[in-house]
Amino acid sequence: MPELRLQHIDQIRGDITRQEITFSHLLEDLIDHVCCDVENEMQSGLNFSDAYQRVNQKMGPRRLKEIQEETLYLVDYKYRIMKNTMKISGVAGTIMFGFAALFKIQHWPGAGILMTLGALILVFVFLPSALSVLWKETHSRKRLFLFISAFLSGSCFIIGTLFKIQHWSGAGFILILGALSGILLFIPALLVNRMNDQENKAKRPVYILGVAGSVIFVAGMLFKIQHWQFATLFMITGIILLCVLAFPMFTWLTWKKESHISSMFIFMVIGFLLIIVPGALVNLNLQHSYQDYYYPNNNQQNALSDYLFRNNSSLVSRYSDSLTYPTMEQLHTKTTRMLAIISNIQEKMVQESEGQPGKPALSAGQISQTQTGQEILYVKLSRPFDPGPAKVFLLPGCSARKELNSLMSEYVNYLTSITPAEDLLKYKKILDTETFLPEGNPEEGELSLMSGLHSLEIIKNGLLTVESYVLNKIARH
Repeated sequence: MPELRLQHIDQIRGDITRQEITFSHLLEDLIDHVCCDVENEMQSGLNFSDAYQRVNQKMGPRRLKEIQEETLYLVDYKYRIMKNTMKISGVAGTIMFGFAALFKIQHWPGAGILMTLGALILVFVFLPSALSVLWKETHSRKRLFLFISAFLSGSCFIIGTLFKIQHWSGAGFILILGALSGILLFIPALLVNRMNDQENKAKRPVYILGVAGSVIFVAGMLFKIQHWQFATLFMITGIILLCVLAFPMFTWLTWKKESHISSMFIFMVIGFLLIIVPGALVNLNLQHSYQDYYYPNNNQQNALSDYLFRNNSSLVSRYSDSLTYPTMEQLHTKTTRMLAIISNIQEKMVQESEGQPGKPALSAGQISQTQTGQEILYVKLSRPFDPGPAKVFLLPGCSARKELNSLMSEYVNYLTSITPAEDLLKYKKILDTETFLPEGNPEEGELSLMSGLHSLEIIKNGLLTVESYVLNKIARH
């Protein structure tokens, strides 16, 4: 019977050790088992390389690892508990997240509860148990940083996503923390781990391309969720590096000698689709959400404003020969002045958004003048998510907000001088800017340009609605 040389045994020992077989007694048994299998294959006339390759093909890439996991599962009670906990919590958390997404899309009750429970299970049960299992199976201090960084970035991403969907404060900060921990800690640690693989030196350029693509793609996703500039550019660049360069090169280097399709290749294709397709959907969803909802809504507000203004102007004109005309005309003049002030704030907000930081645009091509006032062409806004203008003109404490509040108070005082105060009680909320604009601490949240313009448009329509009521009341007396 052929016997293996010492260098052959050392090679087998090194290969098995690199598969992170850390259970000491099992390691020697597996080495002995593989050596016997190789010697049996060599009896048929094969040399060591061919016999060893045939044994590896029969076992598969993960068989030795699976043997260690099965052994640990049988002999280590704590490992068995953590393994079961990991499986159950992973399945439960994922199912809850899936149903929460369905409930959220269908606007069914309970979506928030399901999503919160799913996130808590994944973050505080699944990820810690998975970290314990990985450590138990590897005992690799070199990979400890990799595991911890994966835990940190994964936890922040799940919690940040939950906060973002639930519209809770702090979502942006948590997502940024998760993205930074992934970009600065997890992905570099994964790259270092791959670069230390001496047997795959030819793949090192592929690993570098893959990491660069992943970093840029993750940054693009973060920029898109936070509505920052260059998000689409980052996402497209990351997808090109991953799909056009890294993935084809890795496929060629890994399976160029294979005559059949590997299951790992199929899983990698599915994995890429699971990353890229949701990313593209998020990109398209955020890109067109305003077009599908905010744009028509704001256009409807503009149409309503135009109708109310024309109707009120017509009403005043019809009473031009009556004794009440001077009062009606004065009211309409004051209302028109309030509308002009609000329109001026809207124009400055658009100029601020379309210009450079600290340098507002001199003219806003997104605003056109009509017979009843200005009209904002929302589809032409280049940065509809920009929170900058709201901070300058709408948040508590800014000069424009103070001026608007003061003028609105004067307008309400004028209304009460020509109409009994009790008649205006039902319009109290409409005439209060705090109803539609942010109040309290301006640092607690951000208001996008579109939302700010929409709020001001609602205030204008509120003014016109109250004016219509008062004009009709004056006309009847």
